[in-house]
Amino acid sequence: MIKLPGLIDPHVHLREPGQTHKEDWDTGTSAALAGGVTMLLTMPNTKPPIFDAATLDLALDAAHPKAHCDYAQFLGAGPDNTDWDEHSGLPQRAAGLKMYLDSTFGQLRLDDMTLWQEHFKTWPGELPIVAHSESRSMAAIILMAAIYNRPVHIAHISLKEEVLLIKAARERGIKVTCEVCPHHLFLSKEDIPAISHGHPGRGEVRPRLATKEDVEALWANLDSIDCFATDHAPHTLAEKDGENPPPGFPGLETMLPLLLTAVDAGRLTLDDLILRMVTNPRRIFNLPEQPETWVEVDENTTYELHAADMHSRCGWTPFEGWKVKGQVTRVVLRGSESFKDGKILVEPGYGKNVRE
Repeated sequence: MIKLPGLIDPHVHLREPGQTHKEDWDTGTSAALAGGVTMLLTMPNTKPPIFDAATLDLALDAAHPKAHCDYAQFLGAGPDNTDWDEHSGLPQRAAGLKMYLDSTFGQLRLDDMTLWQEHFKTWPGELPIVAHSESRSMAAIILMAAIYNRPVHIAHISLKEEVLLIKAARERGIKVTCEVCPHHLFLSKEDIPAISHGHPGRGEVRPRLATKEDVEALWANLDSIDCFATDHAPHTLAEKDGENPPPGFPGLETMLPLLLTAVDAGRLTLDDLILRMVTNPRRIFNLPEQPETWVEVDENTTYELHAADMHSRCGWTPFEGWKVKGQVTRVVLRGSESFKDGKILVEPGYGKNVRE
């Protein structure tokens, strides 16, 4: 048995408000605990999107009675909320500012770079900015970070060119950090037929699954990657298998076993894992310590991943049937036994908003 600190997932979609048939704060935070995640940061592209005091209250009022683990909620950068100086105290209540600069699920995409500049000018300097930016738009947002001399965190990188650009930017002192998702480390576009089972929508995710060369480049440049994050993005199988399937994979319950399997295979160490799932997320997003919090893992248990055993409401996983080694057996959160042997033991509402 090994004992890990409580893990932090800085990139999660819980679909509440607006689409709780996919997931809500109850099922999503249950999935988090089952995956060893004791704190998560949720994204703002809900319905309605979270971009002002009223919509932030909507999300937090939903979370308060339901969340099983600790959390914070991002605000979204839109075309009409660029003057954060007008919203006294609002940024401090959020996990950070999320900027969508490429194809996304929701209504928050920003195509006009003058809007990017306005957000960079007025968002408080001590609070994080996270960008969904791919390839050339990623290069552009790194330029913004250099011009305004403030940090930017790049979400879910997936390409060789992206990790090499981030590496070069950091060597020149530009304040850029980044994360990678397990599905971009363990799957390539060549795996889409295997995970789709005749339904191509099951392979839809943003950023898209890349080439094997891109996957290997991510592994080869892990030193330039600060965080592991799931981008847990649940949709039902009916939606994934229908017309116009929405992009996204669930991931909260598969991230740790996949990475522990990589540790067993010698591709990672436990220290690498803790650095990217505890130490760096806490530093980058200015998150509090969680006292008396840990995760117990049986590192020798070998088993198969099956959606039927998971807590997420969406009911599927792209890793169905994968053999993994390393299973979460028990989670203690702030002194309370929260998860043990497959069961959630803390009541809804035990989770705390870490920005309060």
